[in-house]
Amino acid sequence: MSTDQPRPGESPEDDPFLKKPPDQTPPSGGSPYGSPPPGTPPPGGPAGPASGGGAGGGFPPPPPPPPGGGPYGGDPYGGGPGSYGAPDPLAGMPPLAHFGKRLLARIIDVLLIAIPLYLIQLPFEGNRFVIESNNGEDATEVFTRAYNGSGLLWTLIAIVAYIGYDTLMVKRNGQTLGKRWLGLRVAMLNDGTVPPTNASLSRAAMLWLPALLCCPCIWELVLIITILADRPYRQGLHDKVGKTVVVTVVA
Repeated sequence: MSTDQPRPGESPEDDPFLKKPPDQTPPSGGSPYGSPPPGTPPPGGPAGPASGGGAGGGFPPPPPPPPGGGPYGGDPYGGGPGSYGAPDPLAGMPPLAHFGKRLLARIIDVLLIAIPLYLIQLPFEGNRFVIESNNGEDATEVFTRAYNGSGLLWTLIAIVAYIGYDTLMVKRNGQTLGKRWLGLRVAMLNDGTVPPTNASLSRAAMLWLPALLCCPCIWELVLIITILADRPYRQGLHDKVGKTVVVTVVA
């Protein structure tokens, strides 16, 4: 559950993205378990024809609620939909984001950061990844682990830029620029609120660090596979770490 406090002058109920629980108003002002038939003594009264003659009379107490406390009506990390009589965990949740939109939003965010970083780096000498070739000349190798001094500096700058951007935008309102333009947002799985700082940071670190330090193509492929294979929430590894989901913004 989100630990961030509401902004000044704004109550949690005013959050337009907060999941509202389903209406559980009892019918006609009666009990949520229905009204007893006419002539039935009140619960705890003497036994009568309609009470089944049990000790103490009246109706039996209502059944206990199902174990767990799901985000939108079910247990997010326990039983799946319908298991042990638990409600569907997707009940009441805003529509999950389509994978194509998620991918396009991520590409937009990458370009928004990569293009300025590239332009800033142009006046400076050095490559991010440099090794010595067999003939003694410098050669650029994308997947080498040998960094020169300026390459390491630019790698650290890129880490701060990507992780900082994602963390600040997601903790602000659940939306990076790419997600905002495509009508998506990141939400906490347990209650649908905007992710707090710790969830936003851990999610961003899992999303960007492996790609920036080691193997961008392989890591992006891993994230894509986990999103497509995960059920029922379509969570990538970064969503699992942050306990978040990506949903469609409902007007």
